[in-house]
Amino acid sequence: MKTVTCIEDLRAIARRKVPKMFIDYAEAGSYAEETLRANRADLAAVKLRQRVFVDVDKRSLATTILGEPVAMPLALAPIGLCGMQHGDGEILAARAAEAMGIPFTLSTMSICSIEDVAAAVTKPFWFQVYVIRDRGFIRELIQRAIAAKCSALVLTADLQILGQRHNDIRNGMTVPPQWKLRNILDIATKPNWAWSVWNGKRKTFGNLAGHVKGMENVNSLAQWTASQFDPSLNWKDIEWIRSIWPGKLILKGIMDVEDARAAVTSGAHALVVSNHGGRQLDGAPSSISALPRIADAVGSDIEVLFDGGVRSGQDVLRALALGARACMIGRSYVYGLGAGGEAGVRRAIEIIGKELDVSMALTGVKAIDEVGRQILVEDRSGNR
Repeated sequence: MKTVTCIEDLRAIARRKVPKMFIDYAEAGSYAEETLRANRADLAAVKLRQRVFVDVDKRSLATTILGEPVAMPLALAPIGLCGMQHGDGEILAARAAEAMGIPFTLSTMSICSIEDVAAAVTKPFWFQVYVIRDRGFIRELIQRAIAAKCSALVLTADLQILGQRHNDIRNGMTVPPQWKLRNILDIATKPNWAWSVWNGKRKTFGNLAGHVKGMENVNSLAQWTASQFDPSLNWKDIEWIRSIWPGKLILKGIMDVEDARAAVTSGAHALVVSNHGGRQLDGAPSSISALPRIADAVGSDIEVLFDGGVRSGQDVLRALALGARACMIGRSYVYGLGAGGEAGVRRAIEIIGKELDVSMALTGVKAIDEVGRQILVEDRSGNR
């Protein structure tokens, strides 16, 4: 993939290779997509302060997340249906993350199962869990993550009720795709995708199929969410989850200082400032606009990670400067997966890492722990 120079290149290739319903699933936001657009626009509005005549030789991107060394301040976010972007997509992404020295997070709504991924990698990965009404199943799911030696549990807090994504409804998005004429015509133009998915280990939700009574044949994410996800989930449930899960706990979907303080009190080890990529509450602020207030309020008490619109190393640098310990990427690596499987995911990570390295140098820093608000341009009010 020598001619691929940026994440947008990977996106263009993925859009040619992957059927429309699955690209739309990955790209779309909810409702009018105001928050989806704000995530990108507000990141771009954060301006970096260019510095010169500063010794930036011997730079390093290495840091730690949850006490574990990583090659750069980056993790692959939990993304449902990766195995519909490319056959065995979750396995390929996990291998790429391991090779590049960063964490991979497996979604509950993955195609490959926890056990599939665990058998394919040599280092622990993170597992993301949604809480559904059947708490016995959640207990079993967490126990499976323990057995697979997952090193962190990521509890997503902002998807107990699904924000409507118009494209998924229009496309009739199901897993596997229904054999309708328009789907057949679309897939017929993407033979490499069809071959990879056909030869993948699984064709439906690997962590769920055969485990939840009455849901054996459900192939719609929206249907799963409406019938199974538990809207009564509350802070008391964190205690129950911590009684089962012995490892590091990350709460994903924190956008409010009050909730961030509650996350600290809950005993979680990290939180992720995230609006679910603009896929849930449309009209919510961008993740980057919420980050500094949360980092200022609780950053000394809990690790603060960032998710929302990251497409470049410059975006990572912006988030670090505003208080994030590290960033999670979703769509950026999904484009790589759709474009070129494991090699594509590696390329996405490599691109962001190289951009981060160059941008650090041009802002006068050479180590991650040197990054702070001093590298940002002040706005007219004097704030950074």
